Amino acid sequence: MRGWALVLLTIAALAAAVTGEAGTLRTDMSRALVPLEEIISGGPPPDGIPAIDRPSFVTPADAARWIAPKEPVLAVEIKGDARAYPLQILMWHEIVNDVVGGVPVAVTFCPLCNSGIVFARAVDGATLDFGTSGKLYKSDLVMYDRQSHSLWAQMEGRAIVGTRAGAKLKVVPANTLSFEDWRVTHATGKVLSRDTGHTRKYGVNPYESYDQPQLRPFLFQDRPDPRRPPKERVVGVRIGEAARAYPWPVLAERR
Repeated sequence: MRGWALVLLTIAALAAAVTGEAGTLRTDMSRALVPLEEIISGGPPPDGIPAIDRPSFVTPADAARWIAPKEPVLAVEIKGDARAYPLQILMWHEIVNDVVGGVPVAVTFCPLCNSGIVFARAVDGATLDFGTSGKLYKSDLVMYDRQSHSLWAQMEGRAIVGTRAGAKLKVVPANTLSFEDWRVTHATGKVLSRDTGHTRKYGVNPYESYDQPQLRPFLFQDRPDPRRPPKERVVGVRIGEAARAYPWPVLAERR
């Protein structure tokens, strides 16, 4: 029960923090690739968890004052432009609309799935901007693009509802690694600043119960696969239509 209580408190805290920030979606719900009943509310309203649209950055030396060496960052590098996005910030915002190496990208993180994925924002000749819809699909972040208000499944990078249904975002290679490891090889890189324009408890994990692998995922309607703990971290690999998951405990043992 303690895990559930923490999640419920998290939703209450987020709802209290987003007063005045919520928007309204105008999604064409007649065009859906998944059953609409499987897209459920995660608690906060659209844009209740605000994306970062004008990110500012600091040097690795400045960031070292508030980020621990072993703390995870989502790292991306395009054309020599190396940037690190601390998860302590991403878990409060989930999306950063940025331009890296001249390429418009969406840096995304779903705290319920621990999935950090970077996408190119160009689709069919248009540059899209993304926000949080306040909805979940398979317990995963559902984004929306502000141009068409279509809904996108973060894990798939695919529009699942709306006028852009079926469109896919191009994945940009990115790594989740410790700040210390990234800093060693990117001393002149940029680190996302805590100066986001929003007041959040950066450095505090509002999803603490998600570090307990045995607990059932919150707002996950399907039957969990019994072969591994429900919230165990895995490395997912997909080549074509073949997909496999490699559990972290197995990798730690076998290297």
